[in-house]
Order: sequence, then structure tokens, then C-alpha cells
Amino acid sequence: MTAPTYDLGKLHGGLRLEANKTKSTSAPIYEAPVPAQLVLPLAQHAGEPADPVVGIGEQVLKGQLIAAAYGAMGVPVHASSSGTVVAIEPWPVSSRYGENAPCIVINCDGEDRPADTEKPAGPVSRMPPALLRQRILEGGIAGLGGAVFPTAQKLIQASGCELDYLILNGVECEPYISCDDMLMRERADAIVGGGQILMQALGIESCHVVVESDKPEALHALGDAIAAAEDTRLILKQVPTIYPSGGEDQLVQLVTNREVPSGGLPTDVACVVQNVGTAAAVYDWILEGEPLISRITTVTGDGVRSPQNLRARIGTTIADLVAFAGGYTDRATQLIVGGPMTGKSMTTDRVPLVKASNCILVLSEPPSTGVTRTCIRCGECAEVCPVLLLPQQLHWYACADDEDELRRHGLTDCIECGCCDLVCPSHIALTARFRQAKARIRELADEKARAERARRRFEAREERIENERRERERQLEAQKSHAKRAGPEAIAEILRRKRREEKD
Repeated sequence: MTAPTYDLGKLHGGLRLEANKTKSTSAPIYEAPVPAQLVLPLAQHAGEPADPVVGIGEQVLKGQLIAAAYGAMGVPVHASSSGTVVAIEPWPVSSRYGENAPCIVINCDGEDRPADTEKPAGPVSRMPPALLRQRILEGGIAGLGGAVFPTAQKLIQASGCELDYLILNGVECEPYISCDDMLMRERADAIVGGGQILMQALGIESCHVVVESDKPEALHALGDAIAAAEDTRLILKQVPTIYPSGGEDQLVQLVTNREVPSGGLPTDVACVVQNVGTAAAVYDWILEGEPLISRITTVTGDGVRSPQNLRARIGTTIADLVAFAGGYTDRATQLIVGGPMTGKSMTTDRVPLVKASNCILVLSEPPSTGVTRTCIRCGECAEVCPVLLLPQQLHWYACADDEDELRRHGLTDCIECGCCDLVCPSHIALTARFRQAKARIRELADEKARAERARRRFEAREERIENERRERERQLEAQKSHAKRAGPEAIAEILRRKRREEKD
């Protein structure tokens, strides 16, 4: 095993939280059965929804393209199993808090017949980086760490920058979630292989694989895989178990001691961050020919009878996954997709698993946090804020709907980690308030953009009308000049024509 290094930067704030992960990590990853029906949303990533290329009644195979990438930020969607397309219709999805979004519904035939997929003809190390990035796009791969940013687009953007480090993020710091931990334990070789492919796609020679200190099995497995790879470009790093050290900007600061600027990207400090699950998905697609049609998901909480990690097909409903994990307990009252800090509450378990679904958390009724009181300006929230904001000031300006002050105090830099909520003695739901304020700012920005577009259209119309008027006057003057040379009858005819035009 390669010993992990410890030379780290410092993370401001954060909290040490109870992990609640041992129940779901006590058994290996189980393979969830192919369900009777798959529901595949067209939007499973940060960007434009995919465009269907199949119709109702069409037979499809596992891994077949069923929706093509659309727009500069598009990601394609592939069938997770073989079967028949029975509908393309709105369906409840987790990315919209249970609201409906267009989905392709497939009735599975139970045969799980694969489509033919292309595998590299030679060593990946000889593939041009641009071709490799295009292949990653074709595999439907998006970041599996939560933000689901299109992986190929992230690589394309980064390829135009000066880069020092690729960072593979195995810092799974939010309570209950353990899918990355189990992936690192059981498929460390795929993560290492995916890291090598990503380095090739970026044209860089350094990759840090980063894991928290409370994951000894994952550290050991990754150390062995790196040693077996005999690749000195790969470096294993261990970071403290502090929430939210797994945030992209926070991880860059911990690993490289470089601070991502406000509103900036890790590429601004010569870094690219990819989740370990994303690296394994890249490996499976490039070397094994399997697009992103499944993922490991943690099904856990005291509302589930048998907490565990499942490798499940994208499009499987939450109801099917919970049933495979033993079903709900009598205490189950709250359903969350994601973790307890950043997850989204669901009102139905008909929601399908998507590329971003790292955890299905079923809880009993949460304990009361007490009556919400007025902010006492204690500053506890500022002490724990990992991005050095002043949540008490943001709360004040959010209540006043003061867009300018919210922007000035860095609301857009808030990562919505929820640390401020946990320490607030007045029990103020600060994170929810900030989400609402962000939505309001986006709404105002959209209104301003619409007004600006309307203004430009109006000015363009006025300019066109003025140009047409000037052109008519120019033509009339030219005709008059010609008529003077032609005689009085021609002038009279021009004037009669002008009067007719004005009358019309």
C-alpha cells in the first residue's frame, strides 16, 4: 500500500457530524434487480435536457442511445435495460423536488440484452485528448458527486487552462451517504484506471486521490490499487473528517492550499475536481463499453429495514429500491433524495433514480428544533461557514429582499451546506432562506434580461422604421431631381404617387 500524504491546507469552519454510516457499510454492494419498468428523465444533469431519438413502441437494448445531447451543455441518455418504449411523458423527478419533467418510460423484457458498443482499438494512452473527451461525452457521463455537471464539458473547459492537478474526490463527508466509500473499497482499480484516463483527456501528469481519515478500508484499497498501477503520477491524500470538506472549492483548498476565487472555478487555480464515481464511470465506458446506465446508491435511515448500498439501474424508482432493501419500517415518515444536509424532500417514491442520486434516506419524524426566534447576532453561523460568509447579515438582507446587499455580501458563494442551521441558537432556517433569496435573485435577473431583450428589440424596430423613412425620402429626392430634368408633368406624377402612398 502507498502511504497517503498529509501536507494539507486549512479549511475554515465546518462541523464534525455523527456519520451514521456503519449500517449501510456492514455488507458488500448488492446488485439491484432490473425492474419491470424504467423511467428515464431527459434532464439528469446541469444543462439542457436531452432530445429523444426513439419513439413509442420502439424496441431498445441495454446501453442503446435513446436521447441525444442537446446544446452546448447536453448529455445523452441511454437505455438501462432492454425492452419497449411505452411512453414519453411528464413524471415526478427528484431534480425538481417531486415536480413533473419529461421522461422516457421503458417496459423491460427481462432479457437485459446489450447493444453493440465500441471499445478502443489500441491503448488509451495513445488516444488524442480531444477524441477521448468526445468519447466521454458519448457515454452520457455527468459528475456523480452531486452537481452532475457534464463531465466532457468540464474537461473541455479545463483543457484550455493551465493545469497542475486532477483531484479525485473520495471525501464523502455528509452523514448517512456511503456509496463512494463502498465503491473505493470494492472497485479501487476502476477509480485508478479512470483517473489515468482523465489525466490523458486533460493532458496533465498529476492526480491526487483524496479520502477522509475515517475510511481506513477505502484508503487501504486505493493504496494497493495505486501501487499495482505503478504510476508515480498518482498520489493518495488523506483529509480530516470535517463537513463539508468534500465541497469542490473546499477540497481544492485542503489539497493544494489554493483558494478558488469568489464566483470562480477550480481551473482558476490550475485544478480540476472529479468524483471517484465519475472516474469509475469513465473507466467502465472507455474500457468496458458500458455507458452510464447504473450507479451505486445508498439506501438507508431508520425508516428502512435493511440499510445497504445497491448498484441499481438509472430509471429504477425509489419504491423498487426500498422494497429490495426490505421495505419501510413502521417509523418511516420522511423521504429524502440525498443526505440530511443537502438532500431534497420527496412527497412520492415514484421518483426514479437518476445520475445524481447518491442516497435514498428514509427517516422517522425529525426531532423538534424548537421555536424559531429573532436572530441574537451571536455570530455562531459565521464561525462555522466554510466559505467565510456572514450568514446573519445575509439573513437580514434576505428578509428585506435587498438584492444589492445580498450580492455584495456574497450570497451567490453560499454552498447551502446547512452548517449555519445546525448551530443557530434561534433555530432560524437560514439555508432555506438563502435558497429562496437565490431563487429571487435569479428571478430578478431573468426579469432584467427579458426587459433588456425587449428594449433592444424596440430600439432595433425604431431604428429600422427610421432607416426605412430615410430611404423613402432619399428615393423621393432622387425622383424629384430626375423629374426636374424631365419636366413639370413628371413632377406632378411623382407628387400624385407620394399622396397615394401617404393616403394608403
